[in-house]
Amino acid sequence: MYRARLIQIKAPRAHLAQTDSRRVRFDRGIGMNIAKSETSLYDRIGGAEGIANLVDGFYARVIADTELRPYFDHAPLGKLRRMQVEFFSAALDGPIQFTGTPVIHAHQGRHITRQHFQAFVEHLFDTLANFPLDENDRYVIIARINTYADDVIGSGTGPPD
Repeated sequence: MYRARLIQIKAPRAHLAQTDSRRVRFDRGIGMNIAKSETSLYDRIGGAEGIANLVDGFYARVIADTELRPYFDHAPLGKLRRMQVEFFSAALDGPIQFTGTPVIHAHQGRHITRQHFQAFVEHLFDTLANFPLDENDRYVIIARINTYADDVIGSGTGPPD
């Protein structure tokens, strides 16, 4: 039986989200939800426009990183952008469900290291600072992305059948 677990990748400032009375839980690739507070992370980041800006700003940082750029040299960036908008919309409790390839399959054979995944997450954390989110929201988002660490670096089990 499949069990989700949080892979702790050190986020900047060396801690993950404190979620107050909310419990972070989501099913990988099925729907990513947090107990609803007043507004969703999707709404707090600015809805569809905010997600599009997040993906654009985030990937500008990632592609500018000389260590990460080779992973994207032959990637169809338009398709990647569309899938990432869908992924982040779902991850932040938006009205869109992720329909892309499971993360474990999309990253299979790419030889992504834990250090590369960490750099990727740090770029995301830095990008999130440009949005109307408090620090706790930023760490909640990082915690959600960290659950995919093993799948991205090739040691995960993937989504349930």
